[in-house]
Amino acid sequence: MNDNEKTIWKIDTAHSEINFKVKHMMISTVTGSFEKFDGNIETTASDFNDADFSFSATIDSINTNNKDRDAHLKSDDFFGVEKYPELIFKSKSFDGDKMIGDITIKGITQQITLDAEYNGTAVDPYGQTKAGFEFEGNLNRKDFGLTWSAVTEAGNVVVSDKVKLIASLQFVKQ
Repeated sequence: MNDNEKTIWKIDTAHSEINFKVKHMMISTVTGSFEKFDGNIETTASDFNDADFSFSATIDSINTNNKDRDAHLKSDDFFGVEKYPELIFKSKSFDGDKMIGDITIKGITQQITLDAEYNGTAVDPYGQTKAGFEFEGNLNRKDFGLTWSAVTEAGNVVVSDKVKLIASLQFVKQ
């Protein structure tokens, strides 16, 4: 492959997931996911270092296994899905261990660092070349205008400010 030839990898949504975890009342963890998302990688090298990663998630596809909570998360108290329908991530650098990029939620863009694990590349039974990655990082939801808060009578915060993002992504070479 010469240095200016691009290889495109499309996300394989059937073998990928984007999840988040947040503490509830500081005593338990609620896990949620985005069921609709898309993304790709553009690389000019034989490895993925300094490749361009991008993905987006449809906020309306949020699922925490509780319809009332999902409706609250979609409301203006949190994501404001009608005005801000997508979460968007674009990488700035990737060295195999860390991915630095910009994440945009509710119209606000912040830089985030994700721990990254490249799980390898394999050819599936249909002859498609696939690459697998795990990404994990934390963000403060209030940095993105997701400021709704409540406190219990005992003084426990209902929803933690810290949100853990976990993405297990498989990409198909195009």
